[in-house]
Formats: sequence, C-alpha cells, structure tokens
Amino acid sequence: MTPRALMREYILKTRPGGVKNYDHDALCDLLEVDDPSRVIFEQGRGREAVVRVFPTNPLARMRAITLEDLAIDENGCIRVGSYYDGEPLRMRVFDPDTGNAQRVIIFGTTGAGKSRALQAFLIACKRAGIVVHLADLKEGQSVPEADGNVATRVTTQKEAMGLLRALVAEAERRMKAYAKLGRSGFIINDPDPLMYGVIDEANRLLEKGAPYRAEAARLIKELGRTGRSVGVGIVLAAQAGHLDELGGSDTLRAMLKEGEVLLLRWSSQMMASLVGDGLLPTGEHLQPIPKILGRARRVQRWGTQADRSKEKPNSQGMCYHLTSARPTSMARFFLVGSLAPHTGYDPVIRKLYGPGLPPGQPLTLIYPPPKDKKGGGGAKATEDHGEAVDEPLPPAPKTIAGRIESALADGPLTEVELLAALNEDGGKGIKRGSMRTMISNLRRAEKVTPADSSGLITLA
Repeated sequence: MTPRALMREYILKTRPGGVKNYDHDALCDLLEVDDPSRVIFEQGRGREAVVRVFPTNPLARMRAITLEDLAIDENGCIRVGSYYDGEPLRMRVFDPDTGNAQRVIIFGTTGAGKSRALQAFLIACKRAGIVVHLADLKEGQSVPEADGNVATRVTTQKEAMGLLRALVAEAERRMKAYAKLGRSGFIINDPDPLMYGVIDEANRLLEKGAPYRAEAARLIKELGRTGRSVGVGIVLAAQAGHLDELGGSDTLRAMLKEGEVLLLRWSSQMMASLVGDGLLPTGEHLQPIPKILGRARRVQRWGTQADRSKEKPNSQGMCYHLTSARPTSMARFFLVGSLAPHTGYDPVIRKLYGPGLPPGQPLTLIYPPPKDKKGGGGAKATEDHGEAVDEPLPPAPKTIAGRIESALADGPLTEVELLAALNEDGGKGIKRGSMRTMISNLRRAEKVTPADSSGLITLA
C-alpha cells in the first residue's frame, strides 16, 4: 500500500473565524506522533481545519524536474513542484491575458533551496525565449550554471546597480514608444521581448548598511510599479524576510506581495515579519518546515551514544506559495540538479539549460558619471574596464517641495507612501513633521490637494 493509502485524516470544527492560535508540537503530542513532519495541518474554509497523519512525510522524496515541467502552459505558469497531496505547484512566469511581466520574490534561510528554485525559473525563461539579465551577488556562486545561459550576468553590487538602472531605462523607453503607438499594454515580441531582471542574494544589496541600499530599493520599486506593464519584470531571491532587510520600503513590500511570493524554510524573525507586513493573511498559520525530516523527539538515556548518522539537512525545496490559492499548504520543489556536489558546473543543470546562446542581447550597464572637483558630472563616464556608459537617471529634486511634487507625479500616494518615497529618492532624509509642514504650504499654494477619504494626496 502507498503511504497516502495509510494516511489518517481528521476534520476539525473550529470557532467562527478559524484557528487563531496553533501549536504544532502540542498537536503531535495529542496524536502521539513523535515525528512532527508526518503531521500536516491545513486551515480549511469556513469553520473547518484538516489534520492528516502520514506514515512518512509525503514530501520526503521528490522526483527530478523535467523539461516538460518547465514548459510554460496556457496560464503562463511552469510546474516547479508538488503540494503534499500531489497537486502540482505552479509558478507564474507571465500573465497571458494581459502580457504583463511578473514580480517574484523567493524567501528562505541559508541552505533552504532558493538558488535551485531560481534555477528552474531561469531555465524555463531560456527555453521559452524570455530575456534574462541576472545579478548573482554571491560572487557568481549561487547559480554558476547560468553563466552563458542568460543575456547579462553580473556578480558585484556595483554591477547590479548598473543593471537595475539599465532595466529602468529600458522600461521608460518602452513606455514612451508604446505611448506614441497608442498602446496601453504589452504584446510579447511585438516588437519587444518579455524581459526579467533577476537579483539573487538581494538582501546583500538591500540590507542596512549596504552602499546602494536607498537607490536599489527605489529602482526595484520602479520596475515593479511600471515595468510589468511594458514587459520588464523583477525577480528577487533573498535570505531576509523582514522589512529592514528589503530596503526599508513599505511600498516595495506592498508591490511584491501582489506578485509571486514563495517561502522556503524560514527563521522566527522572518515569520513574524511576514504576518506583520501582510504577506500572510491574518489568522492563517504555517506549519514549520524542519531542517531535518524524520527526526523524532526522543529522550536520550544516560550513558548511551546518540545516533547522528541520519541527521543531515534534507528539507531543501520545501515551501509555501503565499500568493497562491493555497497559501498554507506545504509543497516542495522538484529536484533541480544533482544531489551530490561537483567539482565544476552541475552537468544535470547545464543539460536542462540546453545548448545555444540565450535569448536577447547584453544590457549596457549604466553608471553615474564621476564627480569633478566642483561636484559636477563629466560629459561622458567610463566604468572600471574602460567602456563608455550611458547617462545616469536624473538626480532627485533638491528642495523638499520639489521632491514631494516629483514623488506625486506618478500618481496619488498616502502619507506613509509619500514619506517612504522621499526617503528613497537619493536626497537628504526627511522627517514626517517636516513633510507635513511642506504639504500644508503646497496646499495653500494650490499645488497639492488635501488627503481624501482614502488618505491619498494628489497633485492639484
């Protein structure tokens, strides 16, 4: 008999609103199960919850991913894994109804399987003719097999900033071109290809103290806000799961949670942040993902030697798809690549990428021109290797009033969003009181309108 045939299932009736407090270890004790990974708890609809007890964890063994899995289906999705009950785990690559690119973020602690999950996305893009520009901020070590399989590959924070500026410039070029055509949406390959900027180890670029933090958050937010409708998407893989290590931007987090958000094994800090930032619905609970599957809780007898032979991390790829229809159902990615390490590139992953050049042309990275002694910029700048580079994005307005008007030019903002935008535009930091005073002055000058019932401030 299969493990699923030996599964026990319990349907729990809950109070209105569902389960508010849930202790997985206590539930396992009640069911007299010593291996917590065998017990799957899932909040049902209405006033029901389901508890399933398996003889072994149903996600303990996963098959290898195939090219058939990575073929984009009619819904714009690829099949990257399986839920514990066998339903396919899908990741959306693009929206076939609108042609829009996606906003994707993959969270997880070290060793949770982020890079292998990202490899599946990169392989699918190459096979489908989607252009990818990649920044691998672990000096190129996270996804080394992507070398030669993406249009652009950079490995330093400085290069990643050049990449982000170039992606924003490309999105702006497309917006202007489509406006002249009278086109409000994106059509793949007519004339432009679907394009993604991918930042692996994004926490290195966005964490507190990172040299380009404020500008990086602003550029990523801009790509998420305007790039998707012109076919320029953004994908982040990050160890962080709390706001301070994602650029400190409420707007950025709000933007990403409307896309594809996948959570692999997490820390307690990460979980608290997910709930606090609204990435996990209020009242919902996630069963913890253990580092080691099948490890039973036992009392060690005095004087006996513990058997540690099987205590190796083996839950890589287990995850929750927080923005799917099943945010609290445990799933796992299919195996991407070899189980054993290799002295060079993983041959299984390289074979999945396939031969041939990647779609698209390398981006010309954009760097700000070096400042002269008077603080000005040169007419033409060069990067470290001597290549000519394009002009940078225009600097933020110097006055608070000008910065407020610039931030509101793209549309209405709440007070919280406006303050975040001002503190990410590259200018001097602004406190809430100073901002409110200037908004009052602009209102008297009839340059902005007061906040409406929804709390939005707009240009007059």
